[in-house]
Amino acid sequence: GKHLLCPVRVNPLLQLQALFYICLSQVCNPGVGDTIHNYCAKTINGTQYIPFSHFAGKHVLIVNYVGKHRFICYLELNALQEEFRDVGFTILGFPCNQFGMQEPGKNYEILPALKYVRPGNGFVPNFQLFEKVDVNGVNEHALFTILKVGHCLTVLFWEPLKVNDIKWNFEKFLVGPDGRPVMRWFPRVNVSEVRADILKYFRQLVQKGD
Repeated sequence: GKHLLCPVRVNPLLQLQALFYICLSQVCNPGVGDTIHNYCAKTINGTQYIPFSHFAGKHVLIVNYVGKHRFICYLELNALQEEFRDVGFTILGFPCNQFGMQEPGKNYEILPALKYVRPGNGFVPNFQLFEKVDVNGVNEHALFTILKVGHCLTVLFWEPLKVNDIKWNFEKFLVGPDGRPVMRWFPRVNVSEVRADILKYFRQLVQKGD
């Protein structure tokens, strides 16, 4: 006789968690029409707006930065900036308070907190930080709207929720020299893994150029 397969009820939260753990990095949609070069943001000290067109021709790693995070991540980002800075690469950090309210301080408090509290020991980011922004919701910065285009939850702190929203602190986006997103890494991906992916991507670019 035929065997009947009984339907198995799967907890939707477990399905979401499984998807999250499988898809920790994504290749971005190359057909994005807009570019980050059409926008700008204010530096963390509030003294100037920097147009992202300033980074045309470079690869840019964009990170939604936060002060309350494990120490090693800050050091690894500094090391990544130092390693790749001479090959047309830079990191841009954007503090955000939308995830667990982990960046409640004022803009002027963020750098001193990094220097003296976490990670402390005189730590100073060697890449540009900008003023706090929203990365999701109705007030999200246009930069993050562009970064999320073409990408496939818990209770968070914004509305409306979208499936391609930033999931937590320290998501990372690699933007190409043309200002369009190339890759996305979710928060659980360590900087060392991001570095390995970027190296692989750079090698592929070299091979295409040969």
